[in-house]
Amino acid sequence: MSAPAVEVQHLRKVYGSGHTEVVAIRDASLTIARGEIVGMLGPSGSGKSTILTAMALINPPTSGQVMIGGAAVLDGPKALVDLRAFRRQHLGFVFQKANLIPFLTALENVQVALEINDTAPNAARARAMELLDYLGVGERAGNLPVALSGGEQQRVAVARALANNPSLILADEPTAALDSQRGRQVMELFAKVAHERNAGVLVVTHDHRTLDVFDRIVDVEDGMIHERSPSQRVKSS
Repeated sequence: MSAPAVEVQHLRKVYGSGHTEVVAIRDASLTIARGEIVGMLGPSGSGKSTILTAMALINPPTSGQVMIGGAAVLDGPKALVDLRAFRRQHLGFVFQKANLIPFLTALENVQVALEINDTAPNAARARAMELLDYLGVGERAGNLPVALSGGEQQRVAVARALANNPSLILADEPTAALDSQRGRQVMELFAKVAHERNAGVLVVTHDHRTLDVFDRIVDVEDGMIHERSPSQRVKSS
C-alpha cells in the first residue's frame, strides 16, 4: 500500500507566551490517503487555517510531526527537508482567490509553475495544455485572467496546482467567491482530481451545500480535529 498523502500527529501551535499565550492548535492528528478528498469544517478561529498552513509547510507547529508521502518533513518547528524545494515538488495549493498572474494567459499561468521546477519549455507547455483540457478550460488557454469567469479562473488555479503531480493538494475556501453552481463544479473537480490522479485533497470550507462530494468530513473545534460519523454527515448535509 502507498504511504498516506499526509499524516499529522499531535500538532500543537502556540503564539506568544505567558499572559499573551494563544493556543491555536491543541492536539490535532489527521491522516489523508492518496485518492481521498477530505472536507475540513469549523468556525472562524477554530484552528483550520493554522492546521492547513502547518500541512503546507508554511507555518510550522510548536510541536508534533508532519509526514507527506511517507517522508518526515517537520518535527515541531524543525525542518527535516528543504521545505521550499519540497513544497514545489510535492504540494499543490488552491486558495479562495485564484491568484493568477494577470499579464499571463491561462496556459502561461500553468506553464510557469512547471518551468520553475526546471521543466523544459516545450514539455511544460504540453503538460499545461493537457491539464487545462483535463479540467475543461483548454479552449480558454490563450485568455488572460481578466477574460475568464470566476469558475474558469479557479479551474486554471487547480491546473496550476496539479502541475508538479503533487501527492497532496490543499485548498482553503476555494469556492467562497463563487455562486452555488460554479462552486459545486469546482468541488467536483477536486473529487475528480483525488480519485483519478491519486492525490490526497484537503479542502477547508464553510460551504455545506457540497458536503456530499467528500469521502470524509472532519470538524475542527478549539484546535482539535474530530472525525464526523456518517450519520452526522447525512444530518448536516
